[in-house]
Amino acid sequence: MSAQKIQILETLALLGIYVIAFFVIKTIINNALKNTQLQRARRKIIIKAVHLFTSIAVIIILTGIWGLEQNEIALFASTILTALGIAFFAQWSLLSNITSSVILFFNHPLKLGDTIKMLDKEYPLEGEVTELTYFFIHLKTTSGETITIPNSLLLQKSIAVIEKKTGK
Repeated sequence: MSAQKIQILETLALLGIYVIAFFVIKTIINNALKNTQLQRARRKIIIKAVHLFTSIAVIIILTGIWGLEQNEIALFASTILTALGIAFFAQWSLLSNITSSVILFFNHPLKLGDTIKMLDKEYPLEGEVTELTYFFIHLKTTSGETITIPNSLLLQKSIAVIEKKTGK
């Protein structure tokens, strides 16, 4: 059998394993997190994060199958890690908003459906949290307006949770 046919078979096997593993991991995460008090939206975000990391792992393995050298793979991985490292220290970049969304997700009492007030002298905002994304938090005011606040800005300001949403 030629080397190219072996590479194709290895690629197909890896993709098959990836699809099966994704659904198995998704089921395990859903079943494990249903027993906790996490909201459905947060479970979805966790599944998306696991999907992202498994996709990156599959891409790295595929580059190995198709003949990229270890130093080229290491260069790619170090570039990704460097970008993530910069995101942790950047103040106003898109990467800092993604990093802030992770921090807000795991370490902030803010949840979907909560009514919050941003304690800012110049621009006080109050509204219900309708969506948490990687870049923005969407607030719906009492007058029906939707306000988007960058995640990094939300971490810099003091927040008062006025009304907590109860339930899953």
